[in-house]
Amino acid sequence: QVQLVESGGGLVQAGGSLRLSCAASGRTFSSYAMGWFRQAPGKEREFVAAIRWRGGNTYYADSVKGRFTISRDNAKDTVYLQMNSLKSEDTAAYYCAARRGVIVTTRPYEYDYWGQGTQVTVSS
Repeated sequence: QVQLVESGGGLVQAGGSLRLSCAASGRTFSSYAMGWFRQAPGKEREFVAAIRWRGGNTYYADSVKGRFTISRDNAKDTVYLQMNSLKSEDTAAYYCAARRGVIVTTRPYEYDYWGQGTQVTVSS
């Protein structure tokens, strides 16, 4: 059974930073693509960032490019999302997702496994 457990969310002032973690278990994730998505109240879930577990190629939504960094620690089976220069519009529940295969996609329905989410609230 694949499990993804997010942590690191919280309340932060605009301009501040947070680092989200996603601990993965139940599989060997070397052939997976990992993504971060977010969903604000009343809005659709949207792509934030993704990384190929093998090779480490990274991809970002335009709205977070230059502010967010996705990375992974193979030894710990953990993916991180470092979020800097946070804005009020970054407020959302953030979800970690895993997709079988090496192809990265920005579409939520193409991911196979999801975490429970962690709330990020940015106060202005």
